Amino acid sequence: MRRRTVSPGSGLEEVLDNLAATSSAGREEAGAPAPAPAPAPAAPRSRERETLQTEFTFELPRGYVDDEGQLHRSGTMRLATARDELRPQIDLRVKENPAYLSVVLLSQVITRLGTVTDVHAGVVERMYATDVAFLQDFYRRINSEGHTHAAVTCPLCHGSFEVDLSGGRLGES
Repeated sequence: MRRRTVSPGSGLEEVLDNLAATSSAGREEAGAPAPAPAPAPAAPRSRERETLQTEFTFELPRGYVDDEGQLHRSGTMRLATARDELRPQIDLRVKENPAYLSVVLLSQVITRLGTVTDVHAGVVERMYATDVAFLQDFYRRINSEGHTHAAVTCPLCHGSFEVDLSGGRLGES
């Protein structure tokens, strides 16, 4: 193997071109096939943005009745942050009654309930137990599994299918 020196005055491109020409000429004389040309460098791809769904809509089984008697069934819940999970631990109501943790936690992550945008612990306290249980399950699903779909089996025909637990109307998918 022959060493080649590159001086500051000579161009590196010129040396590389000469090297490629002499090595391909040597191969042709030996009867070896010329190597395939190197692929052109790929053009930088435009970065596709990955989106993370952070809010999920739901529909309560019964609904929340506000002070004016208006029923609110649809709402939005956002993904919980570490702060959301830690904050209830220092809440005095939770220290006195650990069962209150879910009320405080749900009040932090529910961003909208019908036309109510200020969802606080008092709102969650006045919800029906079936709605609170639904929201607890919904919270668990979106924060641990990242979706609102569940695989179920029909008790009659034993057929398997998937349902959306976000509370769509019956018969809709």
